[in-house]
Amino acid sequence: MQAVVTRKIDELGRIILLAGLRNNLNLEAGDEMDIFADEVGNIVLKKSMERCILCKGTDNLIKVTDKSICSSCKEIIKQM
Repeated sequence: MQAVVTRKIDELGRIILLAGLRNNLNLEAGDEMDIFADEVGNIVLKKSMERCILCKGTDNLIKVTDKSICSSCKEIIKQM
């Protein structure tokens, strides 16, 4: 069974993730997180994946300056 740690939300809505948890999950300062509620009301934190800036897809990404675009969106733009 996993240990449960209870944390309070501060005045700005922040919580602190324990160093051990951050280390186990390979999270570092500056990492982006996806935050959402699932269908039963749980808050889910997930390390963000690199995504296409147009369709939000994650397959076949190409870097354009500091942003990513997928090959499908690249082809659509090419045809315009």
